[in-house]
Formats: sequence, structure tokens, C-alpha cells
Amino acid sequence: QIQLAESGGGSVQPGGSLRLSCEVSRSTYGARCVGWFRQVPGKEREGVATLYTGDGSTYYADSAEGRFTVSHENGKNSVELQINSAEVADTAMYYCATQSRSRGLSSCRPASPHLFDYWGQGTQVTVSS
Repeated sequence: QIQLAESGGGSVQPGGSLRLSCEVSRSTYGARCVGWFRQVPGKEREGVATLYTGDGSTYYADSAEGRFTVSHENGKNSVELQINSAEVADTAMYYCATQSRSRGLSSCRPASPHLFDYWGQGTQVTVSS
């Protein structure tokens, strides 16, 4: 059973920064695609960024380019999401997710949340003044 746990959410003022972390259960880690998604009540889940730990490839949604950075440190079982210059529109529940290894690398994209098989419980990010 693959387990993911997000942390680092909280409240931040517009223009501020926040760093989220996604811990993937050690026994099932290895090279895999890990993605960050967000959702607000009443709206569909939106992709933010994805990362393939095997070679560090990263992919961003257009809305995330420039202010969000997804990263992974070799040897660690976590993937981080740095949010800079936070905007009120960034307020959402943020989820991390991973895919079964049977999925190809081409599916490791933020536009494809339906191709992610395992999800964390989410961490709330609130941007307000």
C-alpha cells in the first residue's frame, strides 16, 4: 500500500512564500512520478506540477509557471512544492499523488490527475491579508 502525507500548509499573506512537502512511504518509493494538485470547493481538481524522481524531470501547469517550484532531493522520500509570490487565488487544498509504475512517463503531467492512482489527504493553503 502506497501512502502519501502532505505537510507545510497554512496561512500566508499575499506576496509571501510557503513550502509544502509530500512524504511517500519508504517501502514503495523508488523512481516514480509524483504530482501536486489543488482543489477549491465546487471546482475540479487542478494540476500544479509533476516531477519524475528518476531523472528529475519537472512539468508545470501554465498557471504555475514562474511562482511554483517542484523539487526532489536524491535519496529522500519526499517531493517539495515551493510557492512564491502567493496570490489569493492560490488558496486551496493541496494534494500530492503518485502513479502506479505501470504508467508510462508520458502520463506524468499535471493536466492528467485521472492518471494518478494514490493520493494523500491534502494540506490547506490559505492566502489572505
